[in-house]
Amino acid sequence: MPALADSFAYALVALLVILDPPGTAALFAAMTPGASVPERRRQALRAVGIAFLILLGFTLGGGWLLRALGIGLPAMKVAGGLLLFLMAADMVMGRHLLRASPEEEEAAVREEDISVFPLAIPLLAGPGAMTSMVLLHEEAGGDAWRLAGVLAALVVALGLTLLCLLAAGQVGRLLGATGANVIGRVLGVLLAALAAQIALEGLRESLG
Repeated sequence: MPALADSFAYALVALLVILDPPGTAALFAAMTPGASVPERRRQALRAVGIAFLILLGFTLGGGWLLRALGIGLPAMKVAGGLLLFLMAADMVMGRHLLRASPEEEEAAVREEDISVFPLAIPLLAGPGAMTSMVLLHEEAGGDAWRLAGVLAALVVALGLTLLCLLAAGQVGRLLGATGANVIGRVLGVLLAALAAQIALEGLRESLG
């Protein structure tokens, strides 16, 4: 049980930092200005469902794919840490290296349904979240309790994200553009530290 709690806490913090529920909700509100409340609810539910299936697939099948390609866990940690660091830089600097570009977001606003793109992919099930789920599964090392903690964290993190999306209008008005940017940058700094830790662990394992 301690292994489940530790794994759950670590995975939950990592996922909440990556998913950034308040920031994503504010962006969702900005991208659906003319949508009704039922329509926003439908899109939010669909996006979170799709993101869950994608991330669950990476959690359960990512390790097999790594082994099939002959990629070791240390190499995955280094690559994953670098990828997460790029995402952190994206969040801190306000750039769009690993997320939907401004042009893509503008195109999404013109679409009636943004649940698949860019909401589910890449805002929720993006490269950072996918990589993190693979790493978390591999670090569980076949321990059923640790894996259960990772999966529980995924459900809780996406559940909290869904709640923020369902309250997107209120979140957007509460935070405003400035508030959403501040939260995103603070989470970006935390993600950069997490990315550095993962990459350093991979280097230490590969050299030691």
